[in-house]
Amino acid sequence: MTAEELRALCLSFNAAVEDFPFSPEVSVFKVLGKLFALSWLDNRPLKVNLKCDPEDAIRLRADHPGLIIPGYHMNKRHWNTVTVDGELPDRLVRELVEDSYDLVVAGLPRAERLRLDRP
Repeated sequence: MTAEELRALCLSFNAAVEDFPFSPEVSVFKVLGKLFALSWLDNRPLKVNLKCDPEDAIRLRADHPGLIIPGYHMNKRHWNTVTVDGELPDRLVRELVEDSYDLVVAGLPRAERLRLDRP
């Protein structure tokens, strides 16, 4: 997956926006003000921080050592850093991005979830 494909994927979700609160090099993808993905899109290898269910995070790290690691500068229990330079299947990367978005949306107030069509 390329940086452009990752950006397009993150922005494809309802109400998703790209922001640069830390620096112009760090893309932060949010839904209704809540972070669901963070990436240095110009870095190689391309990596993205994604929210993850804690049990799934442990399993994914064991299944993909070196490619999925505890979240860089994030809560290691709830975030993974995923290398998306082609070694992981694009389908898995898409699923992990969508799961991250869904986890963040699940934590939003019910009215906002309904507005996003994600009850």
